Formats: sequence, structure tokens, C-alpha cells
Amino acid sequence: MDTAFLRSVYPIIRGAAQFFLSSMIEEPQYHYLVTAPSSSPENGFKIPNSDKTIYVCHGPTMDVQIIRELFNNLLSAAKILNINDNITEAVEQALLRLPPNRISPKGYLMEWLEDYEEVDIHHRHVSHLYGLHPSNQISPDFTPELAQAAKVTLNRRGDAGTGWSRAWKINFWARLKDGNRAYSLLKKLLEPAWNPENSEEQRAGTFPNLFCAHPPFQIDGNLGGSAGIAEMLIQSQHGFIELLPALPDKWKNGSIKGVCVRGAGEIDFVWENHQVKEFTLRAKADHQYKIKIPDYVKTVKLNNKKIEGKDTPFLNLNLKKGDEVRVKLIPY
Repeated sequence: MDTAFLRSVYPIIRGAAQFFLSSMIEEPQYHYLVTAPSSSPENGFKIPNSDKTIYVCHGPTMDVQIIRELFNNLLSAAKILNINDNITEAVEQALLRLPPNRISPKGYLMEWLEDYEEVDIHHRHVSHLYGLHPSNQISPDFTPELAQAAKVTLNRRGDAGTGWSRAWKINFWARLKDGNRAYSLLKKLLEPAWNPENSEEQRAGTFPNLFCAHPPFQIDGNLGGSAGIAEMLIQSQHGFIELLPALPDKWKNGSIKGVCVRGAGEIDFVWENHQVKEFTLRAKADHQYKIKIPDYVKTVKLNNKKIEGKDTPFLNLNLKKGDEVRVKLIPY
């Protein structure tokens, strides 16, 4: 919600958009705008009716998802900053020509523009799920078919991989709202990677000093694991705040303090028996916060005053910078 900062970085966003507008080409079969040459990071595919393994392609799914996010971010920023020029117009037109996320007849999300067979079905990269996380183009709530294809993709890939790969998968399953699967991967991320009986053996997981094992060390396993825990407990990527979207069965009771949400907000909340009991929201800027009310809630109380009935799906709070509200959720 910091317009001054947004204005200062807008030239970077605009420059990135200009780069892709100038470098993408029209591919010959579907006439989509695509990156070329490119690849789906570190994963190769087989040419049909051939033994050849290929890595270079045009328009891999991850590229398209990143560019779609960039273009939409530019248009959102331009609207806030009241900017309308030849670049915003070109981006609007280019968005219409990007390839869509496509589902294979086998049910998984396609990693390339064509439904190629990957060289390694269990490859540690799941690059084409960037649209699920950290982007928000794939969601169980808004794109259920794509979310189901993401599940098929993850099950096909499997839960194995290096430490950082497991961290990614924690976040993927959290976005799919499967807390138990995310918890299982969190445990796998923390598996001991060092064998005291054989110091030469290299395993996935975490070293005794808590460094994520690749080997030798990759920080995205540590930061990704932390991010995954946050995603299991709270999400706010679709214009509303959802508490405990992917809570595992093992985390029956708990609390969290000072977690940030989109809209320049900060939340503390407590849960018991897998249900949120109360939360406190602090506004760091003027904003209308939209909080999803769980199905098990009968009554909502704001500062001990009943304000919403049981049939309300969302609680809307218009707050000024510095405001703090305490909300109790009373179950049936």
C-alpha cells in the first residue's frame, strides 16, 4: 500500500515488460506469443517417435506464467498510479495472446507448449507450477480444474527430491489446501542429511546446523520451508485473508503473532481443536480488509460486540492506518 515506493519501482516493472514485448515471437502452430529459445529449467523432454532428448523449446509453461504475472502486475500498478501509455496498451494486447495453462489428456498440467514426455518423470523441479505458487493463477477456489491438474502433476512427480525441492512442494500443497501432505513434506525437509556412520554419503534433507542439504547448501530450502509453514497457517493472495487454509491434523492447537498479510496488515491469532478462536488485526495503512469466515463459525464479535451472523462468508473491516481490532469467532 506504499504508493511512493510503487512509483519508484514502476520503471523496473515497465522495463521488464518492454523486454518481453520486444523479445517474444509468434509461434507458428497456435500463433501465441512466446519466449524463444527457452527451457523448462533443467528438465528435458523426448521428441515423439525418436530417442532424442531435447531441452531447448519455445513457450514453456513457467515462462508464460511469469510473464502473465508481470503483465498483470504492470497493469495493476499503472491503474494505481494513473498511468496509461503505449506500453500499458501493448501489454493489454499481448496478454490476450499468451498461451493458456493447458491440461494433458493424462490429467496433469503441461510443462511445455506441447504434451511432451519428460525425460525424468520424478524430476526435482516442478517449474510449471509457478502459477500455483508463488503466483496465484491456479487456485482450488477459482480455477478448480487447473488445481486438480496441479495435484496430478505433484503426485506424478512424487515427494522425493533435494531439500529445496521439498520446500517448494510444501508450498504447492499448502496452496492446494492439503495440510497433511504439506506437513509430510515438511518432515521430509527436516530429515537428517548427514550420516554419522558415513560422512561421504550425501542425502536430501537438513544438516545438523539446520542448513538445507542439496548438497552442499541452498538457502531456498530454509526460506522455502519457513514460507511453507506460513502458507499452511494463513493466505491472502486472492483479495481476502484466510486463516488456517491448510492446517495439518497434527497441529491441533496453536497461535501465531505478527504475521503480515496483503493490504499492509498484521495479524495475531489463536486456534484450538483445529478452529480459529480469535484474531487481532493491525492496519499499517488505510485499507478495507476482507477476512473469510470459516464454515464452523456461528457468531462473529468485534471488540466483544456482535456484528455478523452465521451466514456471512466474509467479514469486511474498513480500517485506518494504526487501527487495531480484536475479533472473536464463536463456533456452533
